[in-house]
Amino acid sequence: MLSAEGVLLPGRPGAVQGVPLVGVEGSALKISFSCLEETMSGPVSRPADPVSSHRAVENLIARYAELVDDGDFAGLGVLLADATFTGSGEPVSGREAIEKMFRDSVIVYADGTPRTQHVTTNIVIEVDGEADTAVSRSYVTVLQALPGLPLQPIAGGRYHDRFACRGGRWCFTERRVRLRLVGDVSRHLRQAAAGR
Repeated sequence: MLSAEGVLLPGRPGAVQGVPLVGVEGSALKISFSCLEETMSGPVSRPADPVSSHRAVENLIARYAELVDDGDFAGLGVLLADATFTGSGEPVSGREAIEKMFRDSVIVYADGTPRTQHVTTNIVIEVDGEADTAVSRSYVTVLQALPGLPLQPIAGGRYHDRFACRGGRWCFTERRVRLRLVGDVSRHLRQAAAGR
């Protein structure tokens, strides 16, 4: 497990504060989003300092890219369960609606992924520690490669996000995607593929 400062601690490998942890307990799948950290001696309450909150929010931003690139639309639904997502269509809210929106719009290949890499850069996060909220803005560049399609950028734009720490966990409350540069997305998005 990693501490808020990024130091590897004994426990669950790869666990990062504020990022969903997936594990198996018995035969049940367990997903936990928490800004509580578990140490060898038990849970520790959410750190109040802005650096830890900043890191938790940054981890949520990174987790979104991982889930999209892994084709894990159920995971995206869980990650954005408390959020409203606005892309090129109407705003979508709630776990099931967000999962469906991604399943209906993103092309998935035989390996179970969209064969993309969402690269998030220029991340600016502003944490309001008194209100337990945060806002961020960042750049996103989407790369794609397929057999017969060399590696290339297919889209570039900005994310505008809002977060809240509720019940001891940081979560998205809003993600707005504004694409400014769009290349050949016909092998990434179903709507574009239909127009090919």
